[in-house]
Amino acid sequence: MLPNMRKILVPLDGSRNSFRSLNYAIYLARQCQTTLVGLYIDSGHTSLLISRPHKSPDPKVVKTVKKFMEDAKTKSARNGIEFNYEIITGVDPAYDILKYAVKMKADLIIMGARGLGEFKKMFLGSTSNYVLHKSTIPVLIVK
Repeated sequence: MLPNMRKILVPLDGSRNSFRSLNYAIYLARQCQTTLVGLYIDSGHTSLLISRPHKSPDPKVVKTVKKFMEDAKTKSARNGIEFNYEIITGVDPAYDILKYAVKMKADLIIMGARGLGEFKKMFLGSTSNYVLHKSTIPVLIVK
């Protein structure tokens, strides 16, 4: 018997690991007949294209992020899964992921073990490590 889930949060940062987590999320969403919510947090210092802090998402970053989010939406739709996404500005991606997950009442967070953050060479990225240990919502880390 599968758990009664309504929403799965999938933080995406454009990295290969984040898209690997999307594949698992799509599979699980099909099994549980649930919706996926993609989340990108533009924290300025870890964005894809620039390395300066700013208050609103940089238009260049938003364009790139919308492209991979739309690709994720298309891939989900091909598998019969509803995929919505949001791009938000934050300071600390790990904290912001947890805050957003609680706000949206996520039933599960599925994320990659490492993303585009500063600590790429660690076994488990700092963001995924923080989310895993601080979340009150179940977390699935994909390597």
